[in-house]
Amino acid sequence: MNPEVTFVQSLDNFELLVQFATGERRRFDVKPLLDFPVYQRLRKAGYFNRAHVENGTVVWDEQCDLSPDSLYLQGKPV
Repeated sequence: MNPEVTFVQSLDNFELLVQFATGERRRFDVKPLLDFPVYQRLRKAGYFNRAHVENGTVVWDEQCDLSPDSLYLQGKPV
């Protein structure tokens, strides 16, 4: 099991800077997910920047989130 997310920052070009409970930071590219119905709303102006941490993962609202496992395993170390 991978560590929980403690901090997230929205970056340009639909990327996230994510910090984990271990102190590790990773850059995660959300662009490949934007064609999936649940993530299409992130394309709306300003919506992507609403990313925040809730219960150890990145969320935008109650229907749109990313698992800490995906963020950790697919993110690039910073």
